[in-house]
Amino acid sequence: MRILLMEDDTVLRDVVMRSLSDAGHRVDAADNLADGRQFWSVQTYDAVLLDLNLPLSGQTACEQGSGLDLLRERRRRGDRTPVLVLTARNRTEERIAGLDAGADDYLGKPFDLAEVDARLRALARRSHGADDVVQVGQLTLTRSLRRLHLGSEDMALPAREYELLCELLTPPGRVISKRELAEKLSDFDDLLGDNALEAFISRLRKKLQGSGAGIRTLRGIGYVLEEAES
Repeated sequence: MRILLMEDDTVLRDVVMRSLSDAGHRVDAADNLADGRQFWSVQTYDAVLLDLNLPLSGQTACEQGSGLDLLRERRRRGDRTPVLVLTARNRTEERIAGLDAGADDYLGKPFDLAEVDARLRALARRSHGADDVVQVGQLTLTRSLRRLHLGSEDMALPAREYELLCELLTPPGRVISKRELAEKLSDFDDLLGDNALEAFISRLRKKLQGSGAGIRTLRGIGYVLEEAES
């Protein structure tokens, strides 16, 4: 998944970013509202981790702002990206304010890193209408375990190919444009080119041969993973 993390505590931000990266996610991090707003306005995310109290900008001794103001702004623009609010605040009225502003879930500090990952995956599944276990032909993905099987055999893939296959399975049968795939698989300042994306697709097609699952190209539109014709 592609995740935006907005947290101004350097140690906590680095720990959460490392944990999510180790879990296979691509993470963009911002320590203030101005940078977070910029990331969110130009990049599509599967989920956002949002702290409530954030500096307005990256300037020294900058005035504090509210992550909820940015969340309300995005919701007014029709952005439905799932948002998990991270905050030290744990009073009922403040949780209600976060949910009323458009947050999808709420997690108080301190929190367990594994729970953050689990909640993000649950939010993304609900957003995309995807299940934890997905099967197409003999190909099976268990998202919570990050496991792929072809029939009864484990299927080991390099990280980029695994991410690509997960996107195509979220959910299967969904047409995904080249641009969307490239954005999900790229670092923020290093967009994956068409040739590189097509090379990943080609390698996956070869590995899926005989599995009952296939990747079909819709020219000018994108790709779709579906059951292969026998």
